[in-house]
Amino acid sequence: MNGSPLIGVLALQGGVIEHVRMLEQSGAKTRLVRRPEHLAGLDGLVFPGGESTTMSKLLELGGMLEPLHALIDAGVPCYGTCAGLILLATDILDTRSDAHSLGALDVTVRRNAFGRQVDSFETDLTVDGVTGSSGGGTEPAEDVPVHAVFIRAPWVEEVGPGVQVLSRVSDGGPADGAVVAVRQGAVLGLSFHPELTGDDRLHRYFLRMVAERRGKPA
Repeated sequence: MNGSPLIGVLALQGGVIEHVRMLEQSGAKTRLVRRPEHLAGLDGLVFPGGESTTMSKLLELGGMLEPLHALIDAGVPCYGTCAGLILLATDILDTRSDAHSLGALDVTVRRNAFGRQVDSFETDLTVDGVTGSSGGGTEPAEDVPVHAVFIRAPWVEEVGPGVQVLSRVSDGGPADGAVVAVRQGAVLGLSFHPELTGDDRLHRYFLRMVAERRGKPA
C-alpha cells in the first residue's frame, strides 16, 4: 500500500478542522466523515471533541452506528479526544439513558468529570510513547511534556485487562492520578484536546498506529 494514509475525521459536531489541520501537518490525507459511505477506504478515523450526547444522537439519526461498529471490528485504527473518548468507551457514567457508545475501548468513563466549562484547565503530562519536542523537531536532551487542555473533560474510572494506561494527571491538584490517556490495540483515547496546542506528537503517535496496521514504516 503506497502513499500517505487516508484519515477520516468524524464531522458531525465539535472540533473538526483543528484535527484536520494537525493530521495534514503530520503527513496524512484527510476526509470529512458525515455519512456511512465516507468510511470506505479509510486507514484510520478520528472522533473529535464536542458534545457527546449530541454526537451520539446524530450518529443514530444518520445511520452511522452499525457502519462504525463494522469499521472498529475490522481493526481500523480509531482516535478519540474528549467526547470522542466517551463515544469509544464501553461504559459511560453521568450520561443520558439513550446515549450510545461504540465499545471500542474496555473502559468506564465519567462525563464532565473535571467539572463544568468554568473548571476547564491546562496541565503538562507525561504520555507513554510520546517523546521529543512538539512540532516534530529534533529530540532534546530531555523529552518535553505534553501540554494538555481539558474542557468539560471526562476521565477514565476503570480499565479492562487489555487496556494500556498511557497517562495520568500528576500536578498535585484535586484530579491528581486521574487516567486521561489509554490505548487498546488499534484504539487510542484521550480526555484532553491535543489539536488545540500546536503539538502534533499525539497525532503522529496515532499515525504510527495506522502505519503498523498498513504494514509500512512510520
